[in-house]
Amino acid sequence: MTIDKLLKGINLYFIGMMGTGKTTVGRLVAQELSYGFLDTDEVIVKATGRTINQLFAEEGEAAFRQLESDVLAQVCAYVKLSVATGGGIVLRRENWSYLHHGLIVWLDAPVELLSIRLAEDTTRPLLQEADLILKLAVLLEQRQPLYAQADLRITMREGETPEQIATRVLEEIPTVLKPNLSSPEVL
Repeated sequence: MTIDKLLKGINLYFIGMMGTGKTTVGRLVAQELSYGFLDTDEVIVKATGRTINQLFAEEGEAAFRQLESDVLAQVCAYVKLSVATGGGIVLRRENWSYLHHGLIVWLDAPVELLSIRLAEDTTRPLLQEADLILKLAVLLEQRQPLYAQADLRITMREGETPEQIATRVLEEIPTVLKPNLSSPEVL
């Protein structure tokens, strides 16, 4: 049975820390499956006309997280989408009810790899502190038990390309889906 038949149109939600490549990998997987692609952060920026940094500075993290939940609530009504979420989307309990409408894929990467990828990135409001590795380690420690609730965990390896990661996602999806059911339930 092909992967698209197994998925039966359910959305894929990519979760994980900033810098794991959720947008890039999510877009590649969407192309492979002939799915639409959506990035919750991009939707928020487009809807508000402000950057994520501006939203954090002007409205605060709580207001941003509410916008994120609002976007996710609307997205889960659609099918055949690959959705890249913000790294902190797992922090709000209500978001899990939306995420569970689809298959949740955790892109997991070690702090050392994330720090290399994010060293020059000034667009992340939660990374404005001096010690990048410490901040990433604290965020990952806080979020890891939540990320671990994903249906599928893809642990990234140094030197792995986004294409290789997307291929691994596609290869692993059948291992967490129940075949031959009338509804697209995950294990």
